[in-house]
Amino acid sequence: MPLRLSAAKSPLSRYFQSLHSCSARAFGAGAACLGSVNLKGRSCLTLKDFSSDEIKKLLWVSGDLKHRIKHEKQYLPLLQGKSIAMIFEKRSTRTRMSTETGFSLLGGHPCFLTSQDIHLGVNESCTDTARVLSGFCDVVLARVYKHSTLEELDREASIPIINGLSDLYHPIQILADFLTLQEHYGSLNGLTVSWIGDGNNVLHSFMMTAAKLGVHLKVATPKGYEPDKGVTEEAHRLAKQHGTQLILTSDPMEAARDSNVLVTDTWVSMGQEEEKKKRLKDFHGYQISMQTGSVAKSDWTFLHCLPRKMEEVDDQVFYSSRSLVFSEAENRKWTIMGLIVSLLTDYTPQIPMLKF
Repeated sequence: MPLRLSAAKSPLSRYFQSLHSCSARAFGAGAACLGSVNLKGRSCLTLKDFSSDEIKKLLWVSGDLKHRIKHEKQYLPLLQGKSIAMIFEKRSTRTRMSTETGFSLLGGHPCFLTSQDIHLGVNESCTDTARVLSGFCDVVLARVYKHSTLEELDREASIPIINGLSDLYHPIQILADFLTLQEHYGSLNGLTVSWIGDGNNVLHSFMMTAAKLGVHLKVATPKGYEPDKGVTEEAHRLAKQHGTQLILTSDPMEAARDSNVLVTDTWVSMGQEEEKKKRLKDFHGYQISMQTGSVAKSDWTFLHCLPRKMEEVDDQVFYSSRSLVFSEAENRKWTIMGLIVSLLTDYTPQIPMLKF
């Protein structure tokens, strides 16, 4: 049963209550199991490639770093002497700031590369770029248009490659979302998340992750904007394997009914600007409002990966106490730190295992 805490308490106080209210015995076996999970040397192109325990370990490490650095004011130079190449074909506030500040906070050196600095597959092949960067740095985070670009980088690099966003997946966003929900609700197992919007890369990452954490997923997309067929087939398989529900519909109210969490994203992604007029028409009726929340569970909350537009969610929801969007944005830093530390070191969390 997920822990339900007073709405008057902040997400951080909920988080620490969820940590300290559980006895050492409650954590014992699970902590021992996750403690044996080692991700050092792995890449992260999609959470499809990560097991339930591996995702839980990433969230545990992220929560641990947040507690020790932000609240205990500890200095942890876990990445001292290491560097990261950050390749950005697409601009981003949260991905750039979270990675640069997080990597620096751990003692490492981030190197930011835009399309003006590096032309993947144009001035130099992805193969050559991957091999060159493998000699300069310890890890690459790439925010690209085509997922195939990441796959080529990963094939040719001798260092971990992290997907900072592609047309198919956005794994680092989903890690932040689930850490935010764990902090707020005290646990994840049994929650119902409802996605209301485009069948895009963020949704795909939800579909590859939710069942592994015991989370039910309901998806409402307009006809013609459904998630990728292959991703959907795999998500159904995962739901069956883990005993969760996956429901797809074109009715936003049906998706929102009895949900704990309402989630949406931009209707017009970068590169889709010419489709804006048509998309706004096709997504009519998909704005999340208090009316949408009226059929959700009494403890419902709202997530959005940002940047947000008014047509996607109104101000009454976005700036309400139900909205977790700014905690969600901050957690982009702690989860990218947790991911990189897990891929580059043998770090073991010091706080009790999070309750999942």
